[in-house]
Amino acid sequence: MTALINILTLSRILLAAIIFVLLMSPDGYFLALVLFFIAGVTDYFDGYLARKYNAVSQLGEILDPIADKILILFVLFGLAINLSSYLIGFIGAVIITREIWVGALRDLNARNGKSDATKVTFLAKIKTTVQLSTLSIYLLGLTINNMLIIVIADILLFISLFITFYTGLIYTLNTFKPK
Repeated sequence: MTALINILTLSRILLAAIIFVLLMSPDGYFLALVLFFIAGVTDYFDGYLARKYNAVSQLGEILDPIADKILILFVLFGLAINLSSYLIGFIGAVIITREIWVGALRDLNARNGKSDATKVTFLAKIKTTVQLSTLSIYLLGLTINNMLIIVIADILLFISLFITFYTGLIYTLNTFKPK
């Protein structure tokens, strides 16, 4: 069962690259949206199956959030190129910077026996949900060629950026808080 769960997780990474390529042509928008939905379903099911069958693995715990981040970043950069949007590109760069920073904090805390300081919080899960929802709204807007939906997604992207930055700040403060 663990192998199936890890395959579901790894499939998100493959789907991310395929979605990126599909975003380079208007003919690929609908399929990109469908594959993004499938990637979201794999995200749900790998966690669900791991908990249900008590098949949680160290590899899965590490791969799952990495697969989410890869999916988010491939789609953000694909959208930035497609829409010629410096805004989406910049926010994508800020998000990747935050993820690298939090990864470094987690490594530091693991080495110092303070892993609880950067344990995944409920708000961090909300962050991922908002990011994924925002991306699906962009993909929907492209698929049905509706710029109003793209503008709504831009607004949600700012909200996503705020939550992303805030959770990174919380992890930073927890890491450097005096004992």
